[in-house]
Amino acid sequence: MGFDVKRIFRISSDKHGRKEQPIDTDSPSEDDVYSQRIRGTTNNNGSANHRPWASASSTSLWHSSSRNKDGQTNQQNLQLQQGQQQSDGSSVRGVRKKASRIGRGKDSGGYFTNMAAGAAATSNAAEPKLDKMFDELRDPSEDSKDALGVESTMKYLTSLGLNPESGEIFVALELVQAPTLGEITRKGFVDGWKATGNVTTDDQAAYIRALVPRLCSDPAYFKKVYRYTFGAGKEPDQRSMSLENAIAFWRVLFAAPGPAWKTASHDSWTDLWVAFLEEKWTRSVNRDMWNQTLEFANKCREDETLSFWNEDGAWPSVIDDFVAWCNEKGLAGPKKDSMDTSA
Repeated sequence: MGFDVKRIFRISSDKHGRKEQPIDTDSPSEDDVYSQRIRGTTNNNGSANHRPWASASSTSLWHSSSRNKDGQTNQQNLQLQQGQQQSDGSSVRGVRKKASRIGRGKDSGGYFTNMAAGAAATSNAAEPKLDKMFDELRDPSEDSKDALGVESTMKYLTSLGLNPESGEIFVALELVQAPTLGEITRKGFVDGWKATGNVTTDDQAAYIRALVPRLCSDPAYFKKVYRYTFGAGKEPDQRSMSLENAIAFWRVLFAAPGPAWKTASHDSWTDLWVAFLEEKWTRSVNRDMWNQTLEFANKCREDETLSFWNEDGAWPSVIDDFVAWCNEKGLAGPKKDSMDTSA
């Protein structure tokens, strides 16, 4: 089955008439348990110190890309850092003299206040333009004042030149922190694009085009978009995602422009994973299962024999069952410790 993006958009944004799904409690928690353990980020009682997807390293992209279009703010920050790193006496005296001159300026806030004011001015100048742009994207007869509905969201994504049936759409939706795949809020739109300094459709399209290749080239960025997709892709107020939707997302995310889940012996581990789930798994997909699937896929690419897996690992039971299923069908290569080394 292909990726019916409109169907999934409507499901994920539908707030009425939903059928309740059972909460999947197969895994010990919703957190990425395996990743936390290998990074040593759990407390003594086994609970997570923090949610990885809400950490500083996985916050929305615009926080790490906040700058105006000519890079002025970044250049100013670099100058400040260079000034602070001077260690010889003459440099220190020079810095002190400069600070003294700054302190005598008309603006009582000095250089640092002026720099902050400049950045704020740039940001404030972009906000009304983006606010107006958002209003132009809205369909007053269908959308609320502060949110784009399914049709308006789709229209906006296609105006950026994105293929709605590929992982490209998740790049844009993650940037504006869409709460669901079928809705973009005014705040997310304005805040997201304001931080990048892109206030026209052409500029936004160019910015997204530059981000898309990172899905395949930057594992950390792909992980951020991948984890975002779970929260936005599940039905509102549900802790788990339907298996049908999860499979659709896996097929899209583990394909171009994202990184393919393949090895020398198998062109598509995604197909094997889906075949296993359709044969053996009858439950929904919770956050831990979603996150662990990416961890497993990454290790599988490095070692298609699945020798990295062991019974004492922190993998959820569905991964354990998948490894057993692969071994039964002879899909995984022979384990290194079980190879015949007799001469």
